[in-house]
Amino acid sequence: MASCLPSQNENGKGAPRWLSNEGMFTLMFLKHYLNVSDYQLIERFNTDWSLQIFCNRSLAEGELIRDSNLPSRVRSYIANHADLNQLQTVLLNHWKNDIENTHVLSMDATCYESYIRYPTDVKLLWESNQWIYEKLLFRLCKLTGTKRPRNKFIEQKRKQLSYDKLRRKSIKKGKARKKSLLYLLTKGLLHLQDFLNSHPEVNLTSNQYGYIRTIKKVLQQQQYLFDKPGEKVKDRIVSLYKPYVRPIVRGKENKPVEFGMKAHILQTGGIQYFDLMDFNAYNECKRLKISYLKHRILFGQLNQLSADRIYPTNENRRYITSQQIFSNFAKKGPVKLSKPEKALQAELNKDRSTVLEGSFGNHKNNYGLRKIKARGAQNERVWVFFGVMASNAKKLALAKASPPPMQMAA
Repeated sequence: MASCLPSQNENGKGAPRWLSNEGMFTLMFLKHYLNVSDYQLIERFNTDWSLQIFCNRSLAEGELIRDSNLPSRVRSYIANHADLNQLQTVLLNHWKNDIENTHVLSMDATCYESYIRYPTDVKLLWESNQWIYEKLLFRLCKLTGTKRPRNKFIEQKRKQLSYDKLRRKSIKKGKARKKSLLYLLTKGLLHLQDFLNSHPEVNLTSNQYGYIRTIKKVLQQQQYLFDKPGEKVKDRIVSLYKPYVRPIVRGKENKPVEFGMKAHILQTGGIQYFDLMDFNAYNECKRLKISYLKHRILFGQLNQLSADRIYPTNENRRYITSQQIFSNFAKKGPVKLSKPEKALQAELNKDRSTVLEGSFGNHKNNYGLRKIKARGAQNERVWVFFGVMASNAKKLALAKASPPPMQMAA
């Protein structure tokens, strides 16, 4: 895995790294194995010699890592310099000799939610207004000694506070708030542009320009939705600080829409790995052929396949029949399954519904994947990747450590 990152230059400028390439990966595994925050991970690392040995970085007496953002910076470094598909291939090739039943493949999709407040149009518009006025325009006016342009931000701030305190927010009041906030945001962007035109010496950072582009897109989308209620918007932004997050319609009774990354998960021998991680919604049943090819490359022959009811389209049925794969798909037509086939189909259904779907809850409850707190699309992918791989590593380690079953004497 260390070869997937650029080699460390010992003669480079700046302070030396705390961790080697191997130490960066082991730190990521430790975070999800211990299921702790970045700050708690550094606290444990400073006081636990076993974690230091595992990361190949023993601290001297009195030496401490005081940078609690080290795990975040390591995560960003891996996201920018490593290919997750390559890392996954390296791990699975290392584990494949310990994985049983490699001729069986199960697949399903789940959503790993991002750590954002529940999005509403009013909240999104108010956050955009706050950023334009309080975090940028008013600060720039103070730095340059310029008088603030006339605006109604303070008045709208009081109205927003009153609206937030309402226990029941009617559609009529919500529509009135959206109309006021759309007007206020339009004026704010005009005031900001006039200020920048009159003060060419002011240079904004690339992050600030990124936020301005996102806010302009939010204004465009929300104005369209306000003028044409009931319409849909492509690539709808639901978070100002994570503009890559999209609403994923899952159809669950208690949570019909989730906001985060949709992952198509494959399982072989109780070990989960990724086919696709994407923040845009997609139909997982169209990934069956690609998933089959990935399994063939990693594990070889595939004889049995299990998936839920969305997968057995006519195209997928024809494909698995051409590849001579037995599946848990319900039979079409008058042909009935034999008793052994029914038993095998029941076993495939049980493996998918218990082991695979049960692993989703295990990842979210025990490996820090309930709410992804990393910021940045690739950083979130790295977070989820190491959470799932840490679960696999623990499962294989426990299987190796457990004694073999006792055999009855003849």
